[in-house]
Amino acid sequence: MNRELNLQRLKDTSNPAYRTEYLVYYYLYIALRKAINDFASGDLLDIGCGNKPYSEWIKFKVSKYIGCDITQSSNNSVDILCEATKLPIPDNSFDTVFSTQTIEHVGDFQQMVNEAYRVCKPGGHFIVSGPMYWPLHEEPYDFHRFTKHGFILTLQKAGFKVVEVNSNGGKWALLGQVIIQTLPTWITFPKILKLIHNKLFIWLDNKYFDPINTMNYVAIGKK
Repeated sequence: MNRELNLQRLKDTSNPAYRTEYLVYYYLYIALRKAINDFASGDLLDIGCGNKPYSEWIKFKVSKYIGCDITQSSNNSVDILCEATKLPIPDNSFDTVFSTQTIEHVGDFQQMVNEAYRVCKPGGHFIVSGPMYWPLHEEPYDFHRFTKHGFILTLQKAGFKVVEVNSNGGKWALLGQVIIQTLPTWITFPKILKLIHNKLFIWLDNKYFDPINTMNYVAIGKK
């Protein structure tokens, strides 16, 4: 199978409230923006950059933004074509290494994180996100799901000090996302009903927050 034809790439960070995937991106974007604001600096490498959908958030925090990916993106944003497990980059090259929703598609995910550690400068940070829950996607290149402790172990095995691991929403947000994704496809739901559904589950998640079940984690490691 041609992997290039099977990649699903974000083009930007737009996220209308009537979108089926609104809840997962609502919480992911909050966590990523905070991580970028708190930890991104200097020269940044984005592993699995795709179309660089987060460039508008990143460019104000860093001096250089380099993206690598296994194939060129639809808007030609990829600077280095390579595998995440074999970065053609010297040791200690970047102040920040960034990778979002890529790690689950890498067969040897530990080697990917090892490579992130290798190219990160001492004192630099690795910002990484990945799913605990999400349906199969980009098949057959969908290999892994991660718990909080899975991220901690993976970062520590590579040599990183774990700074934080943050859940992206709790069990109510997850439930809302599962419900809207499993509605019968032969029924057309008006946008207003999807909007009400999404806002209701954000309210429930805020009021009865419980992170034991979540959609994604954003983890920060320091070299």
